[in-house]
Amino acid sequence: MASVQLLQATPPPLSSHKIPLYALDSCSNMAELKQHHSHIIRLGLSSDNDAMGRVIKFCALSESGCLTYALKAFDKMPHPDAFLYNTIIRGFLQSQLTRNCILLYSQMLQDSVAPNKFTFPPVIRACSVSNAVEEGEQVHAHVLKYGLQSDGFSQNNLIHMYVNFQCLEEARRIFDKNSKRDVVSWTTLISGYSRLGCVDQARELFELMPETERSSVSWNAMIAAYVQSNRFHKAFAMFGRMRSEEVVLDKYVAASMLSACTGLGALEQGEWIHGYIKRSEIEVDPKLATTIIDMYCKCGCLDKAFDVFNGLPSKGVSSWNCMIGGLAMHGKGEAAIELLKKMEREAVAPDYVTFVNVLSACAHSGLIEEGHHYFHHMTEVYGVEPGKEHFGCMVDLLGRAGKLEEARMLIDEMPMSPDVGVLGALLGACKIHGNIELGEQIGKKVIELEPHNSGRYVLLANIYANAGRWEDVANVRKLMNDRGVRKAPGLSVIEMKGSVNEFIAGGRTHPNAKEIYEKVDEMLNCIRSIGYVPDREGVLHDINEEERENPLYYHSEKLAIAFGLLKAKPGEILRITKNLRVCKDCHEASKLISKFFDQEIIVRDRNRFHHFRDGEFTGKKLKIECLYEQLDIDLLNVLPCYSLTSY
Repeated sequence: MASVQLLQATPPPLSSHKIPLYALDSCSNMAELKQHHSHIIRLGLSSDNDAMGRVIKFCALSESGCLTYALKAFDKMPHPDAFLYNTIIRGFLQSQLTRNCILLYSQMLQDSVAPNKFTFPPVIRACSVSNAVEEGEQVHAHVLKYGLQSDGFSQNNLIHMYVNFQCLEEARRIFDKNSKRDVVSWTTLISGYSRLGCVDQARELFELMPETERSSVSWNAMIAAYVQSNRFHKAFAMFGRMRSEEVVLDKYVAASMLSACTGLGALEQGEWIHGYIKRSEIEVDPKLATTIIDMYCKCGCLDKAFDVFNGLPSKGVSSWNCMIGGLAMHGKGEAAIELLKKMEREAVAPDYVTFVNVLSACAHSGLIEEGHHYFHHMTEVYGVEPGKEHFGCMVDLLGRAGKLEEARMLIDEMPMSPDVGVLGALLGACKIHGNIELGEQIGKKVIELEPHNSGRYVLLANIYANAGRWEDVANVRKLMNDRGVRKAPGLSVIEMKGSVNEFIAGGRTHPNAKEIYEKVDEMLNCIRSIGYVPDREGVLHDINEEERENPLYYHSEKLAIAFGLLKAKPGEILRITKNLRVCKDCHEASKLISKFFDQEIIVRDRNRFHHFRDGEFTGKKLKIECLYEQLDIDLLNVLPCYSLTSY
């Protein structure tokens, strides 16, 4: 009888239920949560979806919650509703357990719990992250089945999902049918086109976008698209238009434009953007800080890069990597190693990229013993297993030192198949040291691995040309023609007075072309008086001496230097960026031009920096005493190098 009375007893007044439920909304940690949970159990509400929904929400979604506890509570619910399922799905997604999201959604359907507009966004996102194409398509069908095709959140996530699946046509179809387009819809699709190389389609979509919908996010999506496709001039034009329309520059746009400045070597523009960041007090997070450092390094201003680096309140591994990589590019191997030691003293663990940069620094500076040490040090001390990039740096280091057999043996011992970067490093070394037999063997392998890269053919042809094997040179050229491979033209860029000027080898499209070519002839005649003799090594045709000299005269960096001499103020450094490697003739000519015209010249090619001053290939002494404390480091004696495995 008592038990019957207990079953028939009326529940406590509603007000007494509210006490633990409202308290849950202000819960701050799991200890409090467990107390409230026990109170709910004592009140007989352990099966109540509303009461337990608050418990599960805190555990699954709060930073101080516990997803495992949420799952235990969820499993004990006799009839979980859509809210409970949605909460756990969001918890899985938040914990990056994307497959669990999809499985729980499947269980939800099996339990005949109808999904709603809050269910689909996290499930779609989970399919996207997991690259679950088939499941994603099924979820898309469910969105239509449950009549949620007009829900903006679901539609935006579907667009993002299909972009991630590289199904741009389906993403565009959803976008075109979406009656509730917002800045997210537009930006997601623009970014998708950009990421997959469809930059012109991205621009067309951007122009269709209502001006009221455009924000710094959408502007940045378009600017970033141009930067990622190396169309830096377009990025600058878009940035200028953005400024003219008075759109606020945020840290994302700043980072994209700094990357554009890096690509073109546009130091003045980069300095302006850095100044704007400081004036506007834009937050300099680790990613933006690294971008600023990278810009200064790759525009040839290591002093300013160090100023930014030293001024960081805390330095993440990416900042250290960027600074070490900058030193490597400038041929300052000893300084890069000292910076690594300082990184270790400050208890920042080097990673995979750190040692790629350190080993490339050793390769640039001919530090064979140090290279061997750090190649083993990274595994023995930090557990970083060497990858293809590390092997490539070591092959490059050994090859430049003339240890070709040792480099070949290292390739044979690699635990993975060597890629074109590793083999290309050995091929470059064969060219430098005139090893025709090995160069021919490696060159043919590299060409077959990368049949559409013109540089591979040119390097092998150069090896043949240096040996006077003109018939083999002709065969390489014929192979290129048969495969439709065209040699990339030399392109050099110089920034003067905030304006970026481009020069193509032998090109005459620049407005000052007449004066520039006259200046080239003048400067080459001048340096002949101090010992310049054209190095014809890079000319592949079996032609007479005079004809072989002419192509060398008008390489793109010579045109850029001539323009710089015409326009530079006294004492101004000429900073030039080239898309290909600097040839030996231009390297020697630049040294002598720096002496005759008393002009400091810095040329950045696709692999490294070349500093020329007073007729020497050298490095600018850095003001980094504060960084290296009281260490006395001579940064001026840098070995000339002509090849580096790209990273």
